[in-house]
Formats: sequence, structure tokens, C-alpha cells
Amino acid sequence: MSQDTLTLLNSQSTPPNTKDSVIETLALEGVAFAHLHRFSDSQTALAQAEYLCSQETATVCGNVLRAKGVLAIEQHNLSEAEQFFSRSLAFANHRDDRFLEATALLNLGATSLKEEHFDTAVDRSGEAFQVSVRLGAGDIALVALENLGWAYYNLGESEKSLDLFLEAENNAVKLGDIVDQVSLLTDSGYIYAGLHDSVEAKQAYLKALHLAQQINTPEHMFNALRALALVSAESDDLDAASNYSDQAIAIARSDNNRLDELYPLLVKGMIAARQHNDSEAERIFCEVDTDSNANAALHWRSEHALAQLYEDEGHSDAAEREYRIALATFESARSSLQRNDSKLPFSNNASRIYDDYIHFLVAHGKTEDALRWADYSRARTLAEGLGLLSNKPTSGQPSASLPPLNPQQIARQANGTVLFYWLGEKQSYLWAITAQKASLFSLPTRSEIEAAVKRYSRSLGGPRDVLASADPDGIWLYRNLVAPAQTLLKSSPHKDARIFIIPDGNLNNLNFETLLVTDADTNPATAKLHYWIEDVTLSNASSLRVLGASHNSMERRASSSGQYEIIQRNLKTPRNRPTLLLVGNSVSPNSKYPELPKAAKQMESVARHFPGDAAQIFAREQATPAAYLDSRPERFSYIHFVAHGTASRLSPLDSAIVLSKTAASNPEPPSTPFKAVTSNAPPAAISAEADSFKLYARDIVGHPLHANLVTISACYGAGERAYSGEGLVGLSWAFLFAGAHNVVAALWEASDASTEQLMDKFYDELDRGASPDAALRTAKLSLLRASNFRNPFYWAPFQLYAGS
Repeated sequence: MSQDTLTLLNSQSTPPNTKDSVIETLALEGVAFAHLHRFSDSQTALAQAEYLCSQETATVCGNVLRAKGVLAIEQHNLSEAEQFFSRSLAFANHRDDRFLEATALLNLGATSLKEEHFDTAVDRSGEAFQVSVRLGAGDIALVALENLGWAYYNLGESEKSLDLFLEAENNAVKLGDIVDQVSLLTDSGYIYAGLHDSVEAKQAYLKALHLAQQINTPEHMFNALRALALVSAESDDLDAASNYSDQAIAIARSDNNRLDELYPLLVKGMIAARQHNDSEAERIFCEVDTDSNANAALHWRSEHALAQLYEDEGHSDAAEREYRIALATFESARSSLQRNDSKLPFSNNASRIYDDYIHFLVAHGKTEDALRWADYSRARTLAEGLGLLSNKPTSGQPSASLPPLNPQQIARQANGTVLFYWLGEKQSYLWAITAQKASLFSLPTRSEIEAAVKRYSRSLGGPRDVLASADPDGIWLYRNLVAPAQTLLKSSPHKDARIFIIPDGNLNNLNFETLLVTDADTNPATAKLHYWIEDVTLSNASSLRVLGASHNSMERRASSSGQYEIIQRNLKTPRNRPTLLLVGNSVSPNSKYPELPKAAKQMESVARHFPGDAAQIFAREQATPAAYLDSRPERFSYIHFVAHGTASRLSPLDSAIVLSKTAASNPEPPSTPFKAVTSNAPPAAISAEADSFKLYARDIVGHPLHANLVTISACYGAGERAYSGEGLVGLSWAFLFAGAHNVVAALWEASDASTEQLMDKFYDELDRGASPDAALRTAKLSLLRASNFRNPFYWAPFQLYAGS
């Protein structure tokens, strides 16, 4: 209500008669003008306030800093907004102003969301919520909860996000805040829909619609109606879908908003397709796709719908053309999409295009093409960054061809068998690839596999011995994920064959080494169980293209010396002597990340494998992100971290290693803060304190490496956040992208005692010349055969990721 704010401020019969009142009025005017995009007026008001604060710092000067941050946000200058909000937080702490502290933290969290730094957004929004609850500031707490919900959603934790939205909605009811209640109900509906719970999604949207009608807000009514139309169509409630679409179209037309009209119009096309009115469906989809007002999401949704329509009609050539057009549209728009756009129900289904197209190709016998497209989708982000993808589809046109892919050659170069997985809604697939051939096997659906993985993961983390109890999920997963390719695996010329797993979905959470193999599969005379690690040497890779890139340069240098020495010759280290960068045993930055009791002992154990002059060690206060970044990490052949970590599944570059705070984290704020404020000023101290102890994946990728091996001996989550193996790929991806040949990292929070023993054996094997994958397997088997660490909980967290 910015215009009303200005009107009210200008209606004062007498001007403010104290400096504080003048400054506060100018700050409010600056914010109101900023929201109205009257930027020059905002700058003028805030410049006057700054001048008054520079003469003598008043209590309300923190509000001016906050207002400058709002202006920067409205001008889309996020780095400058970060600086001003950080300074306002420093000012609040210095003056013990708890309300300013709450709003500063809230604004910093919102800025982190816009910057797509979701892990930081969680920390800041969580702090804003706690401070505002202690203060009794219910409205700030409500917004903080909603921001926290979106941060977790973008970290891939939909269930936690939903809980936060429901809590916030309950708080909105208590506050009598109907507008926010409507928004939160709609948010909850989006999450329910994403979790495939159409019944709860529909109930949330209906409640939102009812409240929006009560307060007569057309925007909220439209949002609820278009979401109701879509969820009803997708659950085949076509009469309701048609009714909601008509109402949404009427609101959009009354507002003369063609873009809004296209969303429910697309649903009308979906309804026609389900009613087998093919000509009408085709007409509507083409109308949406060719409309100049349509955005990228509407283009790829209508093109995808056309592809499915042609497929159902048996027009395979037209269907394939439309699938490729839809994929080209999505990939063209992908880099410009904002993460928060994905919360809209029409925008978050792009992955279904790949799934449906791959299913289409398999159904038409084009299994090699299906594998190429599956790998292309898997490798898209990583391989493009590594320069392995040269052909980008052009928006609106089918991709002429994908980059060449020779799966058998990749398997031959890797000297192993590749198991490539695709988890689909209708059908999942496994491609088993050897040097001779690539064979396709059909698997159960994504939902069946993911449910079994979740159950087995819980069993692995519990006290029960999954081997002794013959855990049914461990057996089922082996029989359904691996056994179909058993004939090809048996063709390996020797035992302990090398297997490369390229997982999909929550298979990233599963250590395949823990799967339970019955001897009956190979020896009908007995049904004795054992772990798959006892048969094979496993590594993980993100895609076939990346795996191929990691081996093709090595094969040309192959010799009888083995892979370890081949990689060593590529290292740019003095005299090719193994060198170590060891970072860890850091000082706890806060209660979320307590100190690791055995970190010092583990670091000593690792360091003893290297001569003193070949190891650079940063421990305790010296173990900071800056220490790693400034150490010229490209000089080292081995890099090892002993620390906590955080992981982000949907925002991999938000994953981080938790180290010590920088020494400059807590300087006193300036007595007159405005003298130091410029557009190119460095981030304020408090901003550094917020996450200066985190070595982010996004920072790691900018420092080239030549390391044979990076080991992240990290303790994930610290009981604070659920951890996803797909998030682990974030840190591994960063080091592989930077140039590391192999990365070892943990799937779940590891035990200090077992980790120390495992790492000591691991480096012993490396000293003997074993390759990293073989060395890690030997170390794990040593724990498996020890009575006190037989449980996979102790030896299975760590996995090896092959890279560049």
C-alpha cells in the first residue's frame, strides 16, 4: 500500500520536529517510492536520511540501511541489497534492536532466495523466525516460515517444505491474515500436487478459492482456479476441470490478461484430448503454442501435449517431432528460468517430457536413441559445464542430432560394465553396457523402486543387521535392479569385476554395494546371503559422457603399471611426487555443527601417509574456506577434508563443506555506517559471519584442480536436515568439474571411529599403488570382516565418483 503510505505521510499537519522522526519519515518514503519504482524519488529521500545519519548516528538509522536494501532489491541489484541488509543487521546487533534484527534477517533470507543460495536462505530465514517469535512479531514470523518453506522446497525437501507451509497457514489463521492464508494454501496445494497427492492438492486449492472469494481478490481467485483446473484434468475429473477453466478464463478476460487466459485454455485442450476430441485438442494446443503472449512453460507444455496427442493417434513421426520441439524449447529456456518459477503448477513438469519421450522411443524399438536422450538429460548441467556437449537445441526447432555417444567404447575404456538407470512414471529401464553390447531391461515403476530404496535406507541406518535378518528390500532391490543383467555381469573374465553405476532419482541415495545377493542366483544348492561388494568393485558416475571423458585420455597412456600411475603422470605436481592438502578439525561455527571428537586423530592418520614437506595442513582456526581457496589447490595430487557438510539436491552448487569462521567475522560496525556505504563496497562483516565458514560448491568450481583424488570425509546434516544422495553429487560435481579425477564422499552421517579406520586402510592401499576404487573397496571389506564394524552403517557411507 505504498501510495497510501505516501498520502498519509504527506497529510501531517505539522512536520516532524525531531531528527529521529525526520529520518524515519524519509526512510518510509524511500521504501514506498522504491516499491512504486519511482527510483529517483527514493534515492533523493534516502540521500537526505543518509546525510542526517552521517552527522550523528541516530537509533533509527538502521531503518535507512534497510530501506536502501529494499531499493536495491527493487532495482534487481542483489549484491548491493545483501550489503545494506547485512549492515542493518550489524547495526541492530550493535544497538540491541531486536525488531530491526528480525527484519534484517528476513530480508537477507529473501535475498538469498532470489540469489538461489537456498542453504543460506534456510539459515537466515530460520534465524528470522526464531528472533521474531521471541519478539512476538507474528507477521514477520509468518513470512519467515513461508520463505523457509520455499528454501527447503528448492533444496528438494518437499515434505519439510509442506510442513512449514501448513504451520505458517495455521499461524495466519491465528493472526486473522486471510490474504497470506490464501497464498499459503495455494503453496501447499502446489507441494501436494508435486507429491502426486491430487486429493489433498484439490482440497487446499478449494479452501484457498473459498477464502479468496470471501475477500474478493481476483488475483488469488484466478491462481486457485487455474490450479484446480489443472489438478482436476490430471485426475480425470473433466467436468470440474472444465468448470474451473471457464471461471479462470472469465477472470483473465475481465482483466484483459491474455497470458493468464492461456493457462486455463491449455487445460481445455487437455480435457478435449482426454475426451478423444483430437481436432479440438490439437487446435487449442497450437493456439497456446503460437500465441505471442505465451511464456516458455506454456510453450513446452503445449508442445508436450501435442506430442502425446499424436502418439495416442498413432502418428509416430509427428509425435517424435513434437517431443523434440518441446525438449528444445525447455532446454533453450532452461538457463534463464528462475528456480522459484518452478513452484507454479504449469512450470514444474518439464522432466516429464524426457520421461515420456524415452518411453516413446523404447516402445518404438529405438533403444539406442532412448539411451542417448536419457544420458543427454542426465549430463545436461554437468557435461555442458565440462564442455562435453557441443550441440544445443534451438528454441522451437527439433534438435538435428545429439552429440555422438558410443556406450560400448565407454565401457571398454573404463574396463568395466556400466549399469545406467532411468526411473520413469510408467516404466523404468536399465541399460547394461559392456565392451561388446548394450542391453535394455525393463524395471518396475519409479514409485515402486523409490519406496523400496527409502525403506532399505532406513534399515541401513538403524540397529538391525540387514544381512542377518535377510532384509526383504535389500534382496528385492538386487533382484530388480541388478539381477536382470546378471548374464552380462557373469561374462566378466574375472571375479571382482569393475561396475560403474549411473543412478537416477533416489538411487543416488543407495549404495549398491549393500544390496543382498543370494547364492541361489549363482549356486542353486545354497541360499546363503552376502553383500554385493564381496563380488564387485563399484564406482558411481553422473553420465556416460562424463564417464567416457574420464577414461578416454587415460587409455592412450595405458601400460602395465596400472591406472594409478597413469593418472599420476597427468598431475602437475613437483617431480610427480604425491602431495596432500588436508583441511579440517575446524572450530565449531555454531550449535548446528558441533566439533568432531576424532577429527584430529583422523587428520594425523591421513597425514602420516605423506612426507612432511609434501603435505599442507589447515586445522582449527586456520581451516577456513579462504585457506582452501588461497592455497593454490591445483598444486596437490590429494585433497582431503575432515568436516561437516551440507547437501542440496535441486541446487547442487549450494552444497558446502563446513569449516571454521574467518578471522574477520566479527569486527565492530562503524560508528557512522553511512560513510562506508558504496555500491561496490565489500560485504559487511555480519554477512561474512552468516556463512563465511562454508566452502560452497559454487566457489570450488572456480579453482582448477589436477588432483587424482579428493576425499570429503564429512559428517552430513548434524541431525539438522534430511540428507539426499542426489545432494552429495553437488560437492562431488564441483570437484570433478574443477578437474579432480576421482571424489570420495559420504552418503550419510558417518561414524568417527569407523571412518578413521576406513580412511587409514584406504590410504594404506593407495600407498601400495591400488587405484582409488580398488583401495576403497579393500578398506570397506576390512571393516566388513571386522566383528565391530560389519554393519553397512559403518563402511557403506563412502562412495567413489569418477569424473574428468
